[in-house]
Amino acid sequence: MFKRILIANRGEIAVRIIRACQELDIETVAVYSDVDAEALHVQLADYAYNIGPADAMKSYLNMDAIIMAAKASKSEAIHPGYGFLSENADFAEKVTKAGLIFIGPSAEIIRQVGNKDAARAAMKAAGLPMTIGSEPIVNNEHACNLAGEIGYPVILKPVSGGGGKSMYVANNQLELISALNKVDVTRSPFYLETYISEARHIEVQIMADTYGNVLHVGERECSIQRRNQKVLEESPSSALTPEMRTTVGAMAIRAAKSIYYTNVGTVEFLLDVKTGKFYFMEINPRIQVEHAVTEMVTGIDLVRRQIRIAAGEPLNKKQEDILFIGHAIECRINAEDPEQCFIPSPGHIDFYHEAGGPRVRVDSGVCAGMTVQPHYDSMVAKVIAHGRTRGDAIKIMRRALAEYRISGIKTNISFQQEILNNPHFCSGNIDTQFVYKRMTPIQEAECEIDSENKKYYSQG
Repeated sequence: MFKRILIANRGEIAVRIIRACQELDIETVAVYSDVDAEALHVQLADYAYNIGPADAMKSYLNMDAIIMAAKASKSEAIHPGYGFLSENADFAEKVTKAGLIFIGPSAEIIRQVGNKDAARAAMKAAGLPMTIGSEPIVNNEHACNLAGEIGYPVILKPVSGGGGKSMYVANNQLELISALNKVDVTRSPFYLETYISEARHIEVQIMADTYGNVLHVGERECSIQRRNQKVLEESPSSALTPEMRTTVGAMAIRAAKSIYYTNVGTVEFLLDVKTGKFYFMEINPRIQVEHAVTEMVTGIDLVRRQIRIAAGEPLNKKQEDILFIGHAIECRINAEDPEQCFIPSPGHIDFYHEAGGPRVRVDSGVCAGMTVQPHYDSMVAKVIAHGRTRGDAIKIMRRALAEYRISGIKTNISFQQEILNNPHFCSGNIDTQFVYKRMTPIQEAECEIDSENKKYYSQG
């Protein structure tokens, strides 16, 4: 096992990794930008290194600075968390070449699954079902021809990247051209895919050691989204029958084995509500924001498992050993203003009181007196509730959010409460368009975030 690990991240995920390391008796090294000198992850780590100014490109995305800090601190491994460099194959490669262990899959695997065109080809060869997709788009005329072949509606997606960024749905040619005008297909490749209008976002958590053993750790329902960004997640999904659960779990394992995947990851699917069929979307080669709901229903610490696999330990479990108990729901708490189109709301936290009580967990990266920086992602915490049933979990989450107090900044707590009180959500009548169909009308055109705010790094 490692003696010392550097955490190439910040915020709640850095704190989460520090806690896992402490339980494994591993020393931790935090990295921080100039504005994060007093951040919670810096205070909790055993050692801390400044890696640059506030601009993430010069600090948290500065590969050389991070590796230099790892070397200077005599760390043996680097944990990338999620967001930032977690899905950067070049970074994983540099870490390995520097003689350090990258806690995640190999650079080759990250590169393969990060390119959606290559990932789709690999999954098609493995026999996974998928929607019709196109080759990379050359220009607007090419895109219109491809859309005509696929059939509307279509969704425009970047070949690389994730977190719901730069995705646009088009129901006709005019909407497609409008979407194309928002991106530059000559600088960053995009492709088209069949858009399923009534779909649920189902992802399966997998664990894979370096000895060829692959297990799935159940599914998560991630259909509650706004602008293709997850807002609330739960496990298990109320949409799945036992047979469907077995099917999608087996597909996730087949997907991982087909590319010799190692470490923790997620295989994501779309479930067509009308037909009940699953379609492969992508593989996320990192820990997910929503990993906590899986931990709550299985009792498996996924971050500790990541570290153990990277250290060369086998899973030492069989699929039948993994038990699923109860239902868990996670609400992402963001520093943003729901009444102003979710515009980020950085600032000084005057008062902070976390939710608590039985069956409630809060993973946060802030405390009273801290400042939520305008330079990074706006998520400040996650609240996770675990109940015997889905209805029980909803009630516990309502209670938890009612006592969660943050002042000095605006948050989306009221928006989460609106979801939890929505009768369609409570009955499980949800899909990826839930926010726009079932809640207070939100017009995308009216909610364009200005270019200054687009610098926020999505944590996916």
